[in-house]
Amino acid sequence: CTYPQNLEGSITILGEKGTVRVGGLAVNEIQAWHFADEKEYDQQVKAANYETTSVYGFGHPLYYKNVIEVMKGEAKPITDGREGLKSLELLIAAYLSARDNKTISLPLTY
Repeated sequence: CTYPQNLEGSITILGEKGTVRVGGLAVNEIQAWHFADEKEYDQQVKAANYETTSVYGFGHPLYYKNVIEVMKGEAKPITDGREGLKSLELLIAAYLSARDNKTISLPLTY
């Protein structure tokens, strides 16, 4: 939170064969999507921006709704801890790659 309002956040990934920047109020804008090799889905990704007035975007309310429905026995979880670990594994791989100056393959081997 930033006074007097929240400012945008962003994630930029710089690679040997591509650059991606996702930013905006709720990290909801594809601001850069450039790769040496084009893929059939590139235009679809570039157009995946959405408008929001909340720093939380639209993901949190839907997630919380699912949690409540699961607890009531009315739905199945849309995600679980194993999916969350995939994000953590990606971050660990990025740190290891930067530290050791080498390519790190996923999934990680322990």
